Amino acid sequence: MAPKSIISLLCPIPLTAVLALDSSCAPGGNFDLSAWSLQLPTGSAGKVDTIESKDLQGCNGYNGPTFFTDQSNGELILTAPGNPDITGCATTSGSEHCRTELREVSPTTGQNTDWAPTGTNTLTVTMKVVQADDGSHGTAIGQVFAAAASKPLAEMYYSQKGDVTVGVKQDPSGGQAVTKLGSVPLGEYFTYVMSYSDEVLSISINGKETKLDTFSWGTPNCYFKSGNYNQGKTAVTSEVHIQSIAVVHA
Repeated sequence: MAPKSIISLLCPIPLTAVLALDSSCAPGGNFDLSAWSLQLPTGSAGKVDTIESKDLQGCNGYNGPTFFTDQSNGELILTAPGNPDITGCATTSGSEHCRTELREVSPTTGQNTDWAPTGTNTLTVTMKVVQADDGSHGTAIGQVFAAAASKPLAEMYYSQKGDVTVGVKQDPSGGQAVTKLGSVPLGEYFTYVMSYSDEVLSISINGKETKLDTFSWGTPNCYFKSGNYNQGKTAVTSEVHIQSIAVVHA
């Protein structure tokens, strides 16, 4: 079996090289998914199906209709249905949208985890969007999620026009201040680094960093989310391909 792409913990250097992927394996055979659980667009309203970390891992780990290996190159494909009123997909409590999304957990226990925004906390993903949804800003592909507030501090979006933006909530119950980070043509690979390190929130797109105001949040404990969170108004299915993913806490 080919070497895995690595989720790196307690290491100051994020993964930058893309390793060979095995198209015959489930995603857990190519990506170290020990630090993630998976939320699916199935289940019941307010209680979506969740795949635990232990069931994602390995070449024979979870593989499903919205989370599977690209048979041509071994990449991880995540799809998510559009408007649940049209598609009938299941949403989490407090959300009006459906997702196939990874949620950070402890790699040792598999339980939900969070961290303080001190030191180094980064999520680095190389990916492409094959189909974005038709929401106001597009598909949410990465989040910094405030644990105690149970609200996203920052959500990064990719639109049908290829615009990459981030919405930062001005407070837990407030609206988002949206900042454009760059543009990437549909179907083209790019790398983002989402960082909440040394109490500074920033996102880099292909090496171009944008530092972001966290307004009145203070410094809440957070966790990362990554994948495909469909914000669409219609039934359009969004599709995301991940080539490598790395989390660093140091």
